[in-house]
Formats: sequence, C-alpha cells, structure tokens
Amino acid sequence: MKRILVFAVVVVVSVMLVSSAFAAAKGSTGKAHKNVGCGLGTMLWQGNADNSSLFQAFQATTNGTSGNQTFGITTGTSECDQPSAFVKNDRLNEFVVANMDNLAKEIAMGRGETLDAFAELLQIPTEKRAEFYQKMQTNFAKIFTSENVVLANVVDNAAAVSAN
Repeated sequence: MKRILVFAVVVVVSVMLVSSAFAAAKGSTGKAHKNVGCGLGTMLWQGNADNSSLFQAFQATTNGTSGNQTFGITTGTSECDQPSAFVKNDRLNEFVVANMDNLAKEIAMGRGETLDAFAELLQIPTEKRAEFYQKMQTNFAKIFTSENVVLANVVDNAAAVSAN
C-alpha cells in the first residue's frame, strides 16, 4: 500500500513539474486567473497554471478551501480586484447600521439631518449636496432594493447611484 502511495505522489509531482516547465516556457497570459479567480491559490501557482489543468485545479481548490477570496475581494489583496463601488468607510457603515430606517425615510423625502450626515460621510462636497439628495430620492428603489436589504447593499447602491 505504501508503494502505491509513494508511486502516486511521484507521478503527481512529476506531472506538476512538467506542467510547470511548459507553462513557464510559454509565458503567463493570465488565462488561469480568469478560470480560478483570485486568492491564495492564484498567488501560490501564479504563472504556472495558464496551460495546466492540474495547476488550475490546485489553484481553484486552494482558493475555495482557504476561505480567503472574500477577504481578498473586500481588501483588494490576494490578486483580487476590489469592486469599484466598494466603500471603505467604517464610520459610514456604522452610521448606516444605526440609522437605516431614518436614512430610508429621509432619502425618500429628499432631505433631513440623517441624509446630511450620510452625505458628509460619503464626502459629498457641500455645493453638490442638493444634486446628491435628488439622485438619492429619484433612485430610492435602487438603493433600498427590498424590505430586508442589508447594510453593504445600501452603502454600495448609494455609492453607485451618486457616481452616476
């Protein structure tokens, strides 16, 4: 049984080395990154997996089992790109959690102290606030997409609406 296991390990390592050599010889085109996403596995076998289904399987398995893709997407690390609408403002997130109901009411009305504070935390210039309030009010359904909408969606939706 030990001989079979040792033989299997030798075969797998040999295939990995040969695949790595072929991938290195052809150069990295970034194809594997499109197939397996971002994360620890992508970083570990970067440049070796573009022409190797075995290495792409290792990348995908490592990315999926290490649980770091979400962290990478949130922080923009581990070869992950952060979403363009991602808001990195802890104070804003805490504010929205504490004031979600009031914020919804004031966005619907197009005015209010909670909406003023929200604009301040989003760093909307004072001279553009009236336009911002109008955009928020007009696009209320795009910001608060359901009764059970969550903080991250509200903040990201509001940032997307204000950017347009």
